Amino acid sequence: MGHSAIAFIIVIGILVFIHEFGHFIAARLCGVGVEVFSLGFGPKILKKRYGRTQYCLSAIPLGGYVKMVGEEPGSEIDPEDINSSFTHKSLLQKSIIVAAGPFFNFFLAIFIFFILYQFSGIYLAEPVVGQVLEDTPAFTAGIKPGDVIKEINQVKIESFEDIPRIIATGYGKQLDFIVEREARLIELVISPVLSPGKNVFGEEIEKYIIGIVGSGESYHKKLNLFQALQHSIKDTYGLVKLTLLSVVKMINGSISADNLGGPLMIAQMAGEQAKAGMMNFAWFIALLSVNLGIINLFPIPVLDGGHLLFFGIEAVTGKAVSDSLREKLIKFGAAVLVALMVFVFYNDIVRMFNGG
Repeated sequence: MGHSAIAFIIVIGILVFIHEFGHFIAARLCGVGVEVFSLGFGPKILKKRYGRTQYCLSAIPLGGYVKMVGEEPGSEIDPEDINSSFTHKSLLQKSIIVAAGPFFNFFLAIFIFFILYQFSGIYLAEPVVGQVLEDTPAFTAGIKPGDVIKEINQVKIESFEDIPRIIATGYGKQLDFIVEREARLIELVISPVLSPGKNVFGEEIEKYIIGIVGSGESYHKKLNLFQALQHSIKDTYGLVKLTLLSVVKMINGSISADNLGGPLMIAQMAGEQAKAGMMNFAWFIALLSVNLGIINLFPIPVLDGGHLLFFGIEAVTGKAVSDSLREKLIKFGAAVLVALMVFVFYNDIVRMFNGG
């Protein structure tokens, strides 16, 4: 339990710092004064002032905040602070400052993946056929176990994972294969067929297949700087896409909201990943960083996405959302977040009693 608690504090500390630092650095670059930079909420445990900014470590490690000069609409601002007031900046500048927090979380994920790929490279599944299923297009075309898939429609195959991706994008069209067998290159024509299967969420789907199974063999590939960056951006984009799809499926009921977890689940998983090694722990931080960035972009008042929604309305209508309406929407957004927190805490407690 103590191990998980320490891992949880490290994870949350890194994620919150990066998120709030995004707001902070964007504010300073846009000429906005920052009064408080705090890791955590509630009573301040440690605090130190540099210039006009007070840097704090607060008691509740479940978030943080950056308090800017003139951040609240309608607040009184000293005449000498007008030029450094958030409220008096342009819509573009305010949007950049608000969006910087979530986007720094995405940048953190890219950076973590980049470091991991740069130092460890990647392991790719050999494009070697381990098994050919009977009465399938591959079986009919004459593919045999041990064949190496070299090209599909003139696209070079680097790993076995490339094969189903190319087959899926062909939508059942005839494909030209080049396979290597006993040092000879053989050309084959295969037409994929639809077959029942399951997606990453466990849902029943139909997908195009040719009927082969990989050998399970893999090889290590070192990456140069450009390749590592390319894979890092690709993986981060993949996580963003998968997370958004998961949210949509929870909303429409395709997958259960019982899968949502709160601080207790994060702490448990953080402890497990820390025990598994630094690479697993770093990957877990990147995953949570992407999730935090996406959640903060939801158009819910109180979150960064809610503020961006207000700015969008102002850009379209030419008028800022009234203070009274803004206050009501923020209260509604806060109520939604509290209800969500209660729900995920309930899920965490149920998992604990069920041995999860």
